[in-house]
Amino acid sequence: MRNPFAKCAAGAIAARARTVVAALPALVAGLALLTACDTPAPSDPIDAAVANPDRPATDRDRDLNRKPAEVMRFFDVRPGMTVLEMFSGGGYYVEVLARIVGPEGKVYAHNNSAHRRFLADALALRYRDQRLANVIRLDTEAEDIQLAPASLDGVFLVLAYHDVYVRPDQNWPAIDRAAMLHAIFDALKPGATLGVVDHIARPGDDPAEIATALHRIDEGVVIRDIEQAGFVLEDRSGVLRNPADDYQKRVFDPQIRGRTDRFVLRFRKPL
Repeated sequence: MRNPFAKCAAGAIAARARTVVAALPALVAGLALLTACDTPAPSDPIDAAVANPDRPATDRDRDLNRKPAEVMRFFDVRPGMTVLEMFSGGGYYVEVLARIVGPEGKVYAHNNSAHRRFLADALALRYRDQRLANVIRLDTEAEDIQLAPASLDGVFLVLAYHDVYVRPDQNWPAIDRAAMLHAIFDALKPGATLGVVDHIARPGDDPAEIATALHRIDEGVVIRDIEQAGFVLEDRSGVLRNPADDYQKRVFDPQIRGRTDRFVLRFRKPL
């Protein structure tokens, strides 16, 4: 004779099992949320700046190829600094710099008149509603930055130095390289950093021709110019090197865009 109590117990166990299975997705989601909430924010200010959820998604999408944490660490950017990015464009690095230097620091975001015309919409979006309160826009030509002498802890030219060699036309001005570098030198504190990142050109290529056609520059030309302005080359990083780049393509070519071979140089203003 079958035990009716056994049948009842089996049914209850089956029902409870179905309830547990049904609840599993919610339980897993809850545990994931709890884990995320319990994960501490990065303690390193550079890592914290790059991981900041307020950074635009379009910026974060570029991090893999730009490696902002590695570059900023190589340039020794720290909280409380006052820094300048020349030809800061749409502000990708300005945003990272602003979050590293923090409320006690300051970032000057330079763009000349040509860049401001090209990037008007991007600039309006980047700086809307004073979302980066420690950023000061510096809307001036490259030779005329007019910052107080020995007031900066760092100056950065990221994918921009080649622009000083671009041949002038109706859309781009002639730039006095020596005057620009002199202004930067004067604005930096003794011992401060000048950091340069740019797309590599073949050694020996005419700087004006290759900058105008491909937006690249020979690393040796950059070192020569900046050392002549009084700076000392301290170190270089290979973090953005790409041996697959043949230096023949324009940097905006879809086959290489975002993946060019780039040099990263750190100069010092002597003490």
